[in-house]
Amino acid sequence: MENSTRQKGAVRVQPKQKRQAKVQRGAEHHHLKVSDRGRSYARHHSAVAKESFYSLMAKPLTTIMTLAVLAISLALPGALYSGLKNLQQLSDGWEGDPRIALYLDLSVSEQEAEQLSRELLLRDDVAATELVTAEQGMLEFKRLSGFGEVFDFLEQNPLPAVIMVMPRELSAALIPVLQTQLQAFPQVDEAIVDMQWVQRLEAFVAVSERAVWVLACLFAMAVLLVVGNTIRLTIESRREEIVVAKLVGATDAYVRRPFLYDGVWFGLAGGIIAWLLIQISLLLLDGPVEELATLYDSRFILIGLGFIETILLLTLSILLGLMGAWLAVGRHLRAIQPR
Repeated sequence: MENSTRQKGAVRVQPKQKRQAKVQRGAEHHHLKVSDRGRSYARHHSAVAKESFYSLMAKPLTTIMTLAVLAISLALPGALYSGLKNLQQLSDGWEGDPRIALYLDLSVSEQEAEQLSRELLLRDDVAATELVTAEQGMLEFKRLSGFGEVFDFLEQNPLPAVIMVMPRELSAALIPVLQTQLQAFPQVDEAIVDMQWVQRLEAFVAVSERAVWVLACLFAMAVLLVVGNTIRLTIESRREEIVVAKLVGATDAYVRRPFLYDGVWFGLAGGIIAWLLIQISLLLLDGPVEELATLYDSRFILIGLGFIETILLLTLSILLGLMGAWLAVGRHLRAIQPR
């Protein structure tokens, strides 16, 4: 009897254990997974981004004025960078190795010029020489200048023979020494380093590059100030809403998020408009520049921002907008606290 009673008691306990196990399984079932949290987080960000975009569209005048200032501030350094890149293209199109042009006396015959060219080639400090005779110079001048008919009225070719000398040592200190030595030859009327203007152009490009970076930093600060001031005004206009949100337990990150998306939208739209302004400016200048290059018998063409440079411009504009919004929110949001 006792054994049967114990067995029945044991049997009575088993349903309670099963019910407890079911409760535990139900608790595990309602536990949020990491993937569910990620999807919820992404949906929340998507909703906040859309709400931020629509709120900016609801204030078209303020948004357009802010975007105009941002676009101009971003377009000016971009345009300067495009101009600098075209200057670099112009200087790279010329041979960088300096040469010394020896303009011979008009009394020097073609045979004497060839002999002098061979003698110069034997020097240890000369890498190569190239003789351009008076006849070759006249033909080249006719082809490039378009004034070939003028030579038909001249009894004698006024152009001298020229020997192009390539120095072996390209040091800036040794080239003037070689120039002075070659100038001392009796057959030489004048010795000129014909790449001096290219070197000046390269120096100008280096100075311009530094100036572009300085101006880009100044305009980047202007973008931060414009975005920060706009976000500050938005925060002040929504002060009561922020106070209510904090009263019901909203965190600073939750309150900050819409304003950060405002900065992202400002940066993205400002970067796109700045890119359009740069491309339109280059299109307006393309025709006159092409005509000028044709007059100089050059194939120079204007080049704008490439794909990588465009992506870089948009990325920097978004980062500047986000940074300006972050600074403004971090400074002014702390001052708004529920009483």
